[in-house]
Amino acid sequence: MATTSDLVQELTTWLTENWDPELTVGEWWEKLGMSGWAAPSYPTDSYGKGLSREDSVKVQQTIAGFGALGAPGGLGLLLAGPTIATHGTREQKDLYLPAIVTGKAAWCQLFSEPGAGSDLAGLGTKAIKDGEEWVVNGQKVWTSGGKLADMGMLIARTDVNVPKHQGISYFAFDMHQDGVDIRPLREMTGQALFNEVFLTETTVPDAALVGGLNNGWAVANTTLAFERAGLGAGGGNESGGAAQPGTIAGDLDRRVGDFVSSGGRRRAGGPGGVGGLTSLLIEQAKQSGQSSDAGVRQNLAQLYIMNEIARFNNARSKGMKSKGQDIPGLGNIAKLTMSRILRLARDTGFSLLGPAGTVFAYKSDEREAGEEFGGPFASSIISLGLFAQGPQIYGGTDEIQHNIIGERVLGLSKEPNNDKVTPFSELPKNG
Repeated sequence: MATTSDLVQELTTWLTENWDPELTVGEWWEKLGMSGWAAPSYPTDSYGKGLSREDSVKVQQTIAGFGALGAPGGLGLLLAGPTIATHGTREQKDLYLPAIVTGKAAWCQLFSEPGAGSDLAGLGTKAIKDGEEWVVNGQKVWTSGGKLADMGMLIARTDVNVPKHQGISYFAFDMHQDGVDIRPLREMTGQALFNEVFLTETTVPDAALVGGLNNGWAVANTTLAFERAGLGAGGGNESGGAAQPGTIAGDLDRRVGDFVSSGGRRRAGGPGGVGGLTSLLIEQAKQSGQSSDAGVRQNLAQLYIMNEIARFNNARSKGMKSKGQDIPGLGNIAKLTMSRILRLARDTGFSLLGPAGTVFAYKSDEREAGEEFGGPFASSIISLGLFAQGPQIYGGTDEIQHNIIGERVLGLSKEPNNDKVTPFSELPKNG
């Protein structure tokens, strides 16, 4: 069995032979994706290398340390790819996965609806069979990256006469078609990461049905499990570059060397990853003369400890999986830990900034004035503080994570209801 050092050596040799900053982003991602290094945690029959999460993180760190652009970011590599690798047919894997690992297609997640958020199984978007395709009508909301997406992970109701969890199907949905109306939702951070998407008489081929008819709830839960693991603390992603995948962002034809610094590190600014939050706040404490404050030091130590515990949990998971075992609920715990870390980082950051924490420009080209007032890290710390409310909601709220741990891991009783036996058409509707 190859050791981590063997893995690093193999990857370093490959990078030495293949990295060329004069390539386009698309050409580089083609090499990276088809070699298996873009998605090393994917199975070997799904354009990956079958590595553990911890070893996959090591791959990302090695690519970044070498000075090369990392794998395509976004929901394609994080969610759509592993879901299709798990539930897709051989034809679907060969159709969708190459474009995901090479960054040719960007994906979004068409799950939540105005009346189906925490109760996702209550979704009302309908897909009606018409020959060899399905006609889809409905509305989705909180769609991350919808404006830049080529494809969408769509769950829609395909049978209203069975209980709500049993009448849902999962589709690979083409976003480039008439009837798709995407409207950005501006956040208090000044960004518009999320969108609402209206689907009017849109279509999807029957061949794009992933996991079987009316089995969408099981497939969607696979996507959500990958989402919680990916969003959870302790994973890290050091190689994620500033280049955007897909045909809309326009980065595929740009010179790949422009997305990495000459010093060999990625260019997207500031300390990266959740672990980098502690470093950012330490620097702010030093610059503001608060590094000796006992309360500040306690918060910084707690942030460091929580990140280390998360990292150790990932190491535990690797050891268990090597024995064919698992740690039940670890993905949910990681997601909850991420929420706690971000809340503590938010509170610590605002306490360090003081009045400067109230100064924030919602347009990026206006933020220099705020930096002059609060220091070079002010904008990043304030953006973090405003954003910290999001992770405890998206990807399944903290309350949902607690429920899953209680019911599926600890075996506690579920809240009594008739949702599992009553046909969806007879249930009271949300919203």
